[in-house]
Amino acid sequence: MAIQDTFQEIEQTLGLVPEWIRQMPEGGVNGFWTLARDFWLAETQVPNKYKELIGLAVSGATRCKYCALFHTEAARLFGATDEEIAEASLMGSLSMMGSTFINAQQIDFEQFKQETLAIVRYVKEHEASQAA
Repeated sequence: MAIQDTFQEIEQTLGLVPEWIRQMPEGGVNGFWTLARDFWLAETQVPNKYKELIGLAVSGATRCKYCALFHTEAARLFGATDEEIAEASLMGSLSMMGSTFINAQQIDFEQFKQETLAIVRYVKEHEASQAA
């Protein structure tokens, strides 16, 4: 697709072509837009609201104010409440806290894996016995 056709499609979808997309090298715009259009903006297996909440959590972890703003507003566009936005932000920070500690302590991965799988088995069994 020619760059002008891509820009036209972006404008039809978003109402404008953001300057940051215009500044992308021509060879990258089509690939970026195709992925954005067909995965990020399209209805996929993961609802758009959840994708944006994931994006918000990741933007907090990467400390990207641009992404945080975008994903917060996009999450709202797809129906996220302030409480869901706050929860996604907290989930991102909790994951980063755990990751920072586990990596800094150089916890053995195989032990971590076995303990995680044991926890999952226990919770499943416990839930099954509670339901019975």
